[in-house]
Amino acid sequence: MKDLQEGLLLLEDGKEFPGFLFGAPVSAETIRKASLHNKVPGTGKKDFGYGEVVFNTSMTGYQEILTDPSYYGQIVCMTVPHIGNTGVNSQDPESAHPWCSGFIVHDNCNDPSNWRSDGNLADYLRTHHIPAILGVDTRALTRHLRSRGVVRGVLIPTSEKHLGEALLGELPLFEGRDLISEVTTREPYHWTKPKTTLYRVVALDFGIKWNLLRNLEALGCEVEVLPASTSAKEILKRKPHGVFLSNGPGDPTAATYATKTVRELVGRIPVFGVCMGHQILSLAMGAKTYKLKFGHRGGNQPVLDLESKRVEISSHNHGYSVDGNALPTTLEVTHMNLNDKTVEGIVVKGESAFSVQYHPESCPGPHDSVILFSRFIENMKNYVPKIP
Repeated sequence: MKDLQEGLLLLEDGKEFPGFLFGAPVSAETIRKASLHNKVPGTGKKDFGYGEVVFNTSMTGYQEILTDPSYYGQIVCMTVPHIGNTGVNSQDPESAHPWCSGFIVHDNCNDPSNWRSDGNLADYLRTHHIPAILGVDTRALTRHLRSRGVVRGVLIPTSEKHLGEALLGELPLFEGRDLISEVTTREPYHWTKPKTTLYRVVALDFGIKWNLLRNLEALGCEVEVLPASTSAKEILKRKPHGVFLSNGPGDPTAATYATKTVRELVGRIPVFGVCMGHQILSLAMGAKTYKLKFGHRGGNQPVLDLESKRVEISSHNHGYSVDGNALPTTLEVTHMNLNDKTVEGIVVKGESAFSVQYHPESCPGPHDSVILFSRFIENMKNYVPKIP
């Protein structure tokens, strides 16, 4: 600790959590420049040391969490105390680079031990320009967020504490901001082809994780990933057998273009959405969404399949939810969260369109829900003939 700079997490409600800074260097000036001047959609530039402070209850998988685009604009606190034990490697990333604005841990391991390890967490964060803080009482922080709700915060040196309040006052808010447009691919691209192509799938990239694509590939899908703003007309011109709606960050109501596209697709082609894709599909059919107090983030969320009565332990990462009290008659709830009774899955009645709020691809998390990909395959199989 003696070689590390003293720092703190300062929340907009005035609460402070001291610790020691590691990863990328950070200051009030670097935060200001990144947040106010580097908003170039599609470049991967991000809020630097500033964001909504959230917590994740996963026991493992910190590299997958760091590289999940759904964490764009957020400072992530890990509730498990020891992070970095297995280092980092080239196999676990879920996208091209980390997306979060900062990382909070109780204890960081600088000497990892794992046969796949290529390096340690501190160097990885420094390379990818992610500031972090260790030595924080993460239990106290998590309890505060559960009680107070998600708030904005900054990671700054203790010597700049006097600048923190003014800094938070001038930085942009996240409500109503279209974060999807800041993480989506700029150009279409094809994922790795399966050994035998059975179906062509278009994936709308709201902030897609690679393991979603791997699961589709494993079931014989040739996937083309398109920008989130792609129109229904452009999608249908490609003559896919199905459309996949990915995960992604932020407020779903800000992406009105995506809602319009999905509304025009339902009834014309099978649709499967997860996380943000679930919210976009629901909005497209006339539902409403709202912001959760502190969100669902972790690999241990119990979800009840209302038809089979089977409980799935599932992976989550979202701050918004579909309002179960304002559902249109076109939608039927298929899954429910057993912790807070929120909507976890819907199906469009009479159509080959369904979605779930959680992550069936895991990474990190259990594999209880992987069967949902097969359901999408069955919908495509029954909707259109296989490719000759």
